[in-house]
Amino acid sequence: MAAQRGSNNSAKAKKFDGPDSNAFDDLEGFGVAVVREDGKWRVTPLPSSALTSLAAAETELREMRSSGAVFGLLDVDDEFFVVLRPAPSGTRLLLSDASLAGEYDIAADVLDELNIDIPDFDPDELDDVEPWPEGDMGLLADLGLPEAVMGIIVAETDLYPDEQLGSIAQRLGFPDELGAVLDKLPR
Repeated sequence: MAAQRGSNNSAKAKKFDGPDSNAFDDLEGFGVAVVREDGKWRVTPLPSSALTSLAAAETELREMRSSGAVFGLLDVDDEFFVVLRPAPSGTRLLLSDASLAGEYDIAADVLDELNIDIPDFDPDELDDVEPWPEGDMGLLADLGLPEAVMGIIVAETDLYPDEQLGSIAQRLGFPDELGAVLDKLPR
């Protein structure tokens, strides 16, 4: 995503080297948990820690304890998005732009979980790198978003991550629920 809009990587700290880091203050975006139960969608905000730690996001989603589908949508710093879906066999993951894994811990966490090497780019050249997705494009197929359609959404790199996540919500049928939560979030 950064390659299309011009990245603000130099303006904000992205790597989080410990609990005392105040880089959290600079990170923008949102995280939501999405639950489908009894034919109805429910969307709730996730804490800001979900944007910086894959483990924190997974823990929040696993604690939802729903009999229906549960997944998370993360817009990280308006640069990329992550879709995660915990399951007993392991969390299914999709990272919209793997080129940013050297800049954001959560993107690195996703690649690490997928057993994919973190790309090593010179930060000054990152704006010239074409983004590419990594992960499971079919992780929401059973809910009505086929792998091919997810691929189209991810490939729309001229859109911001919140717009891409809005497309996912639209395709699955919960745009109003997502919009209501986002309207209440400080962004």
